Amino acid sequence: MDPKRSRSVKLNDGHFMPVLGLGTAASEGVPKSKVTEAIKVAIDVGFHHIDAAYLYENEEEVGKAIREKIADGTVKREDIFYTTKLWSTFFRPELVQQALERSLKKLQLDYPGEELLPKDASGKVILETVDLCDTWEALEKCKDAGLTKSIGVSNFNRKLLEMILNKPGLKYKPVCNQVECHPYLNQSKLLEFCKSKDIVLVAYSALGTQRDPNWVDKDSPVVLEDPTLNAIAKKHNRSAGQVALRYQVQRGVVVLAKSFNEKRIKENFQIFDFELTPEDMKAIDGLNKNYRYFKLAFATDHPYYPFSEEY
Repeated sequence: MDPKRSRSVKLNDGHFMPVLGLGTAASEGVPKSKVTEAIKVAIDVGFHHIDAAYLYENEEEVGKAIREKIADGTVKREDIFYTTKLWSTFFRPELVQQALERSLKKLQLDYPGEELLPKDASGKVILETVDLCDTWEALEKCKDAGLTKSIGVSNFNRKLLEMILNKPGLKYKPVCNQVECHPYLNQSKLLEFCKSKDIVLVAYSALGTQRDPNWVDKDSPVVLEDPTLNAIAKKHNRSAGQVALRYQVQRGVVVLAKSFNEKRIKENFQIFDFELTPEDMKAIDGLNKNYRYFKLAFATDHPYYPFSEEY
């Protein structure tokens, strides 16, 4: 078996997405140069799935790291699955292609990977005047033009997914839906729905999240301190983080792990040489609290707000 394929999932458009990806959103205190170095370390370790976004304001640094690892022969361009995300201020159909071309220019890569349409409620005034299906059609045109290989969505609930799937004249289904997903928010119902539609669920904040006061309640629970998770980790001689990542892979979820620490990056990639037992998986399933770190509370009155539904 091709080792690249065995650690990848086939998307509904025929392309392959590695099941473990590196998140690149950096907090304000992380220097841009550290982003470049972290991605180079990650590629050396084996990460071939890089998740980025216009919002992160570091696409130039991400592109620089990838180009340098291509130049030194570590990887080929076709080895890297790169994802960027369309920010909400560019949801007007006439702005979609411009936004993607801007990202590609910053990256300076010879061809793109995947473009996501996120349901981010910032830019509310923009979103309230934009039809989601019209934006999706603009993404379809970008795919037809060769500007992106795959197109997907982020933070979509079942209702929003069905808006796209039931759109008259739909040309391409979303290949994936990137959502917050971890042992305290396991998204089991949304996962089953996505599987039924041949849409891959991609987990962000898979290790919980730091208590960023801009987004997260200061008294929020810490996933990696959970006693059950740590007991399972001790049994396998692994870290709680490795168990949380392995849990997602075994249930058919593509998982993103974000770190700018060399030791942690290497540790996060070491999830392919052990397996959780059915009892372990059931125990972790039982940790679900439907607890969401990123509530986007400022946008609860938005017509496309995705978190008011059960899933």
